[in-house]
Amino acid sequence: MNHIVLFEPEIPQNTGNIMRTCVATGTKLHLIRPFGFALDDAHLKRSGVNYIDKIEYEIYDNWDDFKEKNEGIYYYFTRYGHKPHSSFDYRNQENKDLYFIFGKESTGIPKEILQQDLDHCLRIPMTSNVRALNVSNSVAIVIYEVLRQQDYKGLLQEEPDCYKGKDYLEK
Repeated sequence: MNHIVLFEPEIPQNTGNIMRTCVATGTKLHLIRPFGFALDDAHLKRSGVNYIDKIEYEIYDNWDDFKEKNEGIYYYFTRYGHKPHSSFDYRNQENKDLYFIFGKESTGIPKEILQQDLDHCLRIPMTSNVRALNVSNSVAIVIYEVLRQQDYKGLLQEEPDCYKGKDYLEK
């Protein structure tokens, strides 16, 4: 199973966008405290989360709490990583859970955590004109690369009939 992990998220709109992406991709979300906002329905609805009832997520008090409860392969996203996010094969990881970890908007993932697993510190390639991408954009880029490699397992390839249907363009 694929998992998105947000380490101490600070901006509710980013977390809201990421929640929507997780619902769309069938990805479980893990949120590690402290948050830079109140995690309640009012704040989340204001940040555009209309799917809060459909998301699978879990909250942790701190990094140690998260690590203690979750086994699998961890991938850390940092501008200091030396490998592109697309350099790993995410297809068959011996049926292990895959955790894609993103840091807080202001400072990222602490160096002490990253130094424990330098081989899994990844970077999304970009020009030198920007320091980093928005975290919600980064999550979308990464999870869709993972899902592409996994042949979009479990995702619809066409518009479902409960919306406009797969024949919408032909009508």
